[in-house]
Amino acid sequence: QVQLVESGGGLVQAGGSLRLSCAASGSIFSVDAMGWYRRAPGKERELVASISSGGTTNYADSVKGRFTISRDNAKNTVYLQMNSLKPEDTAVYYCNANGVLTTTSAQFRSYWGLGTQVIVSS
Repeated sequence: QVQLVESGGGLVQAGGSLRLSCAASGSIFSVDAMGWYRRAPGKERELVASISSGGTTNYADSVKGRFTISRDNAKNTVYLQMNSLKPEDTAVYYCNANGVLTTTSAQFRSYWGLGTQVIVSS
């Protein structure tokens, strides 16, 4: 069984910064891409940023230049540094691990964390 646990959310003023972390644990053999998604009130879930096992990154246009995604493959952990936060960044942020192989299964699977709330006040 694989679990993803997010941390680092909270309340911050506009212009401030937060750093989210997500650690994947369990019988993991390898992880392909890891990423962050968010769901704002009344909106669909959207991709914020993703990073491949080789370090290739992808960002939503709305966060380019403000957010930075990184990962520690040895720890199966992904980070999201969020700077210059805006009220429209308010959302529940979810961690995703995609292309996960475990020591007990030869199937690639995708896993999600439970989410961490980010609130940016104006």
